Amino acid sequence: MILAPRYDGPTILSIDGDPSDQLVPICRQHRRLQATLERLTVEQWDVPSRCEGWCVRDVAAHLVDVNSFWSASVIAGIAGTPTRFLATFDPAATPPVLIQRMSTLTIDEVLAQFVAASEKFLTVLEGLGDDDWSTVAESPAGHVPICLLTQHALWDSWIHERDIVIPLDITPVLEEDEVRSCLRYAAAASPVLASGVGGACAGTFAVEADHPNVKFVLEVGDTVSVREGIVEGAPCLRGDAVDLIESLSLRAPLGVSAPQPWRELLGGLQTIFDSV
Repeated sequence: MILAPRYDGPTILSIDGDPSDQLVPICRQHRRLQATLERLTVEQWDVPSRCEGWCVRDVAAHLVDVNSFWSASVIAGIAGTPTRFLATFDPAATPPVLIQRMSTLTIDEVLAQFVAASEKFLTVLEGLGDDDWSTVAESPAGHVPICLLTQHALWDSWIHERDIVIPLDITPVLEEDEVRSCLRYAAAASPVLASGVGGACAGTFAVEADHPNVKFVLEVGDTVSVREGIVEGAPCLRGDAVDLIESLSLRAPLGVSAPQPWRELLGGLQTIFDSV
């Protein structure tokens, strides 16, 4: 399904917190993934990942394009000319086509491109001033502050890191700030991406997670907001934080105790990615 990013009108998403609080976790996570890929054997690059039909090499190739987009988007936003590249983007159909373009490259060439694209993105972020984090740039949600683009990028890369290492029997590294950030964004992703295609469920939703402890409220209407706290009576998603991220990112089913409104909310992301 073609994305429907919001470029005009009120910003679709807001998440409370310091605008620059994503810099440390995303730099750590990206460079950790670089180091992991650099250590893999030739055989490990061909191991199937958790992404259906994609091996480890394919996930790395996909992230070359993803990180290149993030860099270009932030640079254009800072220049005052935010892009609209994703107006015709299909998140289910387009990535395999882009990966195919890199199928003739050697593993060393894919790795070199991955590291270069990742480092360019991080270098751009590391050069931002305090006010730049609130500047508008393009993400799959539409035009959002660069801090939220970065949070989306962290969530996406964090999940793909697990897509790579878990099938290789490599224990995923868990950092509390990364888990907190990814859980908050993962909860908002479905209603945000589904909003433009008429698939979002309105209402107030809550999350109470442990390992680490995370409590926040998700308000879904014409816009989506995430804020610390809890609301009595709101449908509440409870469980281990990493397990919840996995479910909210379509890597595992929601637990049997998950409230029905949360199952309906997750349907938006399933529709966007043509997933069941």
